[in-house]
Amino acid sequence: MELLFDRYRQAIRDLDLAGVASPQAIPAAFLLAREGRYSSHYIPFESVNPAARVVVVGISPGFAQWKNAMREAQRQMAAGASDENTLRAARLAGAFSGAIRPNFVALLDAIGVQRWLGIASCATLFDVDAPLVQVSAILRHPVFVDGKNYSGTPAMPRHAFLREEMLRYFAHEAAMLPEALYIPMGASVSEGLEWLAGRGVLRRDRILHGLPHPSGANAERVAYFLGKKQKEALSGKTNGEMIDAARVRLLEQMRVLMANS
Repeated sequence: MELLFDRYRQAIRDLDLAGVASPQAIPAAFLLAREGRYSSHYIPFESVNPAARVVVVGISPGFAQWKNAMREAQRQMAAGASDENTLRAARLAGAFSGAIRPNFVALLDAIGVQRWLGIASCATLFDVDAPLVQVSAILRHPVFVDGKNYSGTPAMPRHAFLREEMLRYFAHEAAMLPEALYIPMGASVSEGLEWLAGRGVLRRDRILHGLPHPSGANAERVAYFLGKKQKEALSGKTNGEMIDAARVRLLEQMRVLMANS
């Protein structure tokens, strides 16, 4: 699949980010596709790390991430960076920063991903072991619905525009990383990856379904999964049995992967 970056290079250079205050204000030059209420817009997220053994799959870059990536691409280009370095830096700009990162690391370590990788802790995936990870999105380019970030509704497999976005961009990425572990960030991404697995895009045994989303808003589920909160102390919004079942499945999945590695 050809890189789109060449096509958008000059538009990125000329982009006045200060004048783009909402998705509706993204210049038409970046529009990739539109269908009714749905639109997708180019973001320089085409860098794929062929050595990655873990692929962290978010849902879709939002408007804020689009701006951050464009800003970083402009900075890299102004500094004379190569296309490869520009695309890599733009994709990693702001990835898993803040409170989400320690939760994410703790969840991966709890099921043994670090042992499968042969490292002490998944914390180093954001430092010395960064070459082992690919930060991705099942909808590579930002998708907006009525000018707002797509947030998982309707489900991707049930909407033709969203299915086409997954197949056109993410499937290409997955084909380059057939032996990697895929970690869906949330139930809607899990559903999308399962749909893609059903079409042979990636292997089901490589998808780690069931990890709680590591965001601060999901703190109770994360704490229970990690054994830091007792079941009797859970609020009514948290299904302890479902989390227990997911933990058992994930531990068994990692045991099998370790045995076969």
